[in-house]
Amino acid sequence: MTDRYAVFGNPIGHSKSPRIHSLFAAQTGQDISYQAILAGKEGFVAAVHAFIAASDGLARGANVTVPFKEEAFRLATRRTPRAEAAGAVNTLSFEAGAVIGDNTDGAGLIRDLKNNLGCDPAGRRVLLLGAGGAARGAILPLLLEGPAELVIANRTEETAARLALEFANSFTRLPGCAVDVKPDGMGFPDLAGRQFDLVINATSAGLSSAALPLPTSVFALRCVAYEMVYGRETPFMAQARANGARVADGLGMLVEQAAEAFFIWRGVRPHTEPVLAALRSTS
Repeated sequence: MTDRYAVFGNPIGHSKSPRIHSLFAAQTGQDISYQAILAGKEGFVAAVHAFIAASDGLARGANVTVPFKEEAFRLATRRTPRAEAAGAVNTLSFEAGAVIGDNTDGAGLIRDLKNNLGCDPAGRRVLLLGAGGAARGAILPLLLEGPAELVIANRTEETAARLALEFANSFTRLPGCAVDVKPDGMGFPDLAGRQFDLVINATSAGLSSAALPLPTSVFALRCVAYEMVYGRETPFMAQARANGARVADGLGMLVEQAAEAFFIWRGVRPHTEPVLAALRSTS
């Protein structure tokens, strides 16, 4: 019997997840189907329940993308520590009536940085731009890598400072956490004169082609500038490149977070290199 999976979002037509998981399944010999489902802006929970009900007991899990990750967090009857830390869920597992929520975004980011880009956050000065769901999912995984410092910057200084304080006060209570560095939060103007080895754009500015008011000083010599948006040249990428940074987009993160979800569901970890190469060749 073919186990069923889906990805829920709005919009969803652009999603690469069905192709990614199809390639993973073919590579690992797993018998699954995977579909993209457009959920109404107010109809996410109903769409998930409808998918489960229509699957004749074969619904095993789902991915969740914009704008439903916070709703998925609330839908989950159990959540992993990294989902709790992120305050958002992008991976659901359906087991014996329970809905288990996880967040694989941060793990995908770290694997892309380390395995595909050769950029280990350990010992590096890291700047994380943004204070929304994408940034939240990255903070704990970055801290666990042991950076020299982690600064969270946002247009609204108070939001960044509040997020940094939240993680500084809470990560020590999470299982398996041994973090020596506490994050710092500030506004963009406070970055003037500071330099970082890794700058990650987790804002939504790339989706709207809006420029960020970043001081050029943030890009240290041999800096890696990482844009979570993929498939386009964003103003952040252009600014980073103009200031000598090595630039990467978020396609690798997309593939790596999907591989983490596939591992959660199927117990086997697919090889991501050929899948990423296949996506790059057709993008």
